[in-house]
Amino acid sequence: MEKRVHFDKDGSVGFIILDDGKVNSYDIDTMKQLNTVIDQNINDEEIKVVIMKSGSSKLFSAGANIKKFIENLDDLEANLGMINYAHKTLSKMADSGKIFVAMINGGAFGGGLEMTLACDFRFAAEGEYRMGLPEVTLGLLPGNGGTVRLPRLIGCQKALDMMVTGRVVDPQTALEYGIVDKLFPIEKLEEETVKWAKRVSSQASMAIAHIKNSVYQGLNMSLGDALSNEREHMRPLFGSHDAKEGLTAFVEKRRADFKGE
Repeated sequence: MEKRVHFDKDGSVGFIILDDGKVNSYDIDTMKQLNTVIDQNINDEEIKVVIMKSGSSKLFSAGANIKKFIENLDDLEANLGMINYAHKTLSKMADSGKIFVAMINGGAFGGGLEMTLACDFRFAAEGEYRMGLPEVTLGLLPGNGGTVRLPRLIGCQKALDMMVTGRVVDPQTALEYGIVDKLFPIEKLEEETVKWAKRVSSQASMAIAHIKNSVYQGLNMSLGDALSNEREHMRPLFGSHDAKEGLTAFVEKRRADFKGE
């Protein structure tokens, strides 16, 4: 099978590299490769932050391979099976205690943008390219998490408008909407993204995992339950090496040496 998703690492920063040599569209086989590379990053204890990037200089990802959906038009379960597998695969990033950052260097459409929405942060290049969820123009909905994640990210009205019109937006509009978190000149995008990832990876990774999980879990709870959940996340941190080290380093006015435990 042709390799379309690659794993790489630079110390505490791991990489998921989408590169099919064309437009980075995906089918079930590509999604299985993505699943494997996500696992490689999650299971590597040295890696603290993971960057999802494109191996193409032209775009991030054109999304799902439409031809594969057409081939399976008479096989509903095959198409739904692809969606189910993609949901489980991308949810691994959100469920992991590690931070995932999408580095968007160009066009991100449909499932391509949905992959970035499953990450914790999205850093993008300035430019004239577009991103969006135009599945309605195919008679479909954004079924790789788009109808769920985009409204939670930018609010119901903006997300619904984009999805029912199929409208795609430029990077500046994506920044204003909150789809992306930072914009950089294209020649600085990777440098700045890796710099940010290195800075985060130097922090207490156990604390970061609990922060991430407390935030995401709390979004689906009442205020009281979310505060109770937050207290439960504090419990293991108070007894951790990193909390003792961080507090001691603060008092001693030195840089903390975190161990992730």
